[in-house]
Amino acid sequence: MRALARKGKSAAARLYRGYNRHRVSNAPAPSTKQVRILLLHANGMGGTIRTVFNLAGYLARDHDVEIVSVLKEAEQPFFPIDPRVKFRFLDDRLRPAPNPLRALLSKRPSRLIPKEESAYHRFNLWTDLKLARYIRSLENGVLIGTRPGLNLAMAQLALPSVITIGQEHVALRTQAEPVQALIKWRYRRLDALATLTKADLADYRNTLPKKPRKLIRIPNAVPPMTGGVSKLDAKVAVAVGRMTRIKGFHRLITAWQTVAETHPDWKLRIFGAGPQEETLAQLIVELGLEGKVELPGPTSDVGAELERASIYVLSSRHEGFPMTILEAMAKGLAIVSFNSPHGPKEMISHEVDGLLVKPRTNANLAASIIRVIEDEHLRRGLAARAIETARTYDVDAIGQQWDALLAELLARRTGTYTRPERRPAETPESSTATNPESTDPAATGEAADPEAADPEAPRQEAPRQEVRHRSL
Repeated sequence: MRALARKGKSAAARLYRGYNRHRVSNAPAPSTKQVRILLLHANGMGGTIRTVFNLAGYLARDHDVEIVSVLKEAEQPFFPIDPRVKFRFLDDRLRPAPNPLRALLSKRPSRLIPKEESAYHRFNLWTDLKLARYIRSLENGVLIGTRPGLNLAMAQLALPSVITIGQEHVALRTQAEPVQALIKWRYRRLDALATLTKADLADYRNTLPKKPRKLIRIPNAVPPMTGGVSKLDAKVAVAVGRMTRIKGFHRLITAWQTVAETHPDWKLRIFGAGPQEETLAQLIVELGLEGKVELPGPTSDVGAELERASIYVLSSRHEGFPMTILEAMAKGLAIVSFNSPHGPKEMISHEVDGLLVKPRTNANLAASIIRVIEDEHLRRGLAARAIETARTYDVDAIGQQWDALLAELLARRTGTYTRPERRPAETPESSTATNPESTDPAATGEAADPEAADPEAPRQEAPRQEVRHRSL
């Protein structure tokens, strides 16, 4: 029976590859004119959604951009979006049509998304069907995924004639081991993988046995915000984020008890919503911090709230590339953050444009906040240099990196790509240990694997054991 099953899978794989070759042979010429970006829920709240909207608005200057949202659970987007950007929703959960097939499949768990993916519970067999049909309908253009589950589905199902780019907003090391195992196998089929941090880029470089043709680090850009910079005269510290345990707001509130004892005239405001909101409200009462710590809820005008504060605090257990830090820097706030290697450590220069604190140490967090409160010269110096740092993440500067990536991937597809010459090391002592960006492939984004680097090489076929997903 096992031998028969293997023969059946092998035959299905050959049929699938043959069908792909047939469709690719009749597909339009490679193009980057149309750019589609896959999101879980475009009308929700969250840093990934905000940054995707920012990127989509920039790309819409020269491309036809469509955000493809798996779910629709709110009538309108929470964040503002460039009117040139189009939207498509695969599963409208606000107005479910009386479809018996949908009713049946919606009750069954997803087979396309790994169980260990953090958003697995949001998917089901109906979303599998809609997502698979959409991806398989594309014949050319660019498709960008924004989370592991979507990247894995895209790598598995997209026709080789579609330029595929995986974008990672969460560090590889934080993914569950089964998800990492799938990433190691399937991500090689992507045309490019874009990380937000150098640390994460190095992790992918060292982890993936076979790599996409392009590995590159492109950070997020500072989104447009209302108002001006902070005057730093308000006795207010702020934090922004979804109220989940990973954000560490319970640690921040506990640390603020110490701050409030020495500086009762200062106030902490935490903007956001989520499953921990009630627990955090209870903690405020238990610690006697009513009136000193506020939970105003979510805000769509982050810029205005930052302008009315003087300090921004990030207390997360770990972060990918926290946009709130960039936003606070652009608004000229003094930053105090736990020292997470994938994000804050790369964004903040300790004692220059912010303070980095040993992770998960409430006392140290409180001490750093008190230091910034009591030392006005330090507070204003950190804030001024933070503004300079934020300018390096301007949307035009970051957008040009995306322009260059799309142009390179298209050139690889059309056979016109020329690999840039590497500059020789300036001294014999130069090495990747002392200057990793000068010679390390991780810095240039070039694939070290010969097969992955060859622009003429066909996209890798998926392993036989994964064929069952391809039937969707």
